[in-house]
Amino acid sequence: MPEVIFPGPEGRLEGRFAPAPRPRAPVAMILHPHPNASGTMNNRIVQELYKTFQRRGFATLRFNFRGVGKSQGTFDNGVGELSDAASALDWVQSFHPEAQTTWVAGFGFGAWIGMQLLMRRPEIRGFISIAPPANMFDFTFLAPCPSSGIIIQGEADEVVTPAATQKLVDKLRTQKHITIHHDVIPGANHFFADEMPELMGSVDRYLDMRLDPNSPIR
Repeated sequence: MPEVIFPGPEGRLEGRFAPAPRPRAPVAMILHPHPNASGTMNNRIVQELYKTFQRRGFATLRFNFRGVGKSQGTFDNGVGELSDAASALDWVQSFHPEAQTTWVAGFGFGAWIGMQLLMRRPEIRGFISIAPPANMFDFTFLAPCPSSGIIIQGEADEVVTPAATQKLVDKLRTQKHITIHHDVIPGANHFFADEMPELMGSVDRYLDMRLDPNSPIR
């Protein structure tokens, strides 16, 4: 997985990029947890998501938000990080202008940024949000949420309250023309410390369903 450096709004951004194995392959971008809580693109869940999309033939990027690792700039409370994500997606799409579809996946803070990016980029047709911090950040911008996806939560999450996530899921499910899946992983804490196989099994089952040519969800 080659290291890449590409331009962001506040200077260079550091990432890892797996090019697509075929023309018109789909694109996936993975977003990491909160920089102030030691979140980086080398987070275990971020790496597993990256490998999952790479195995499925996506052009796949994970990168460090501003001020993390070799990425330039300083933490900007989500505003600048959303701009970083938009620039990163631009960079991937410059190599894959013919991409059939685009996905975004994120964990924690990265899930919040990813769902904001959905609102700006209509080409994003699917999302995976792991432990979106619905009790910490405002998600009312999802009005309406433009694409279908899955929200995965740990039953024993001590950071993001399952009740707040359930409330977000219930609200999104009132919207027409999208389908929101929701998996709760029994016994899992915020980091899915002992439930990584269950977490990634949930991701794989969802992608199997969505990527099937006969999937009812477009």
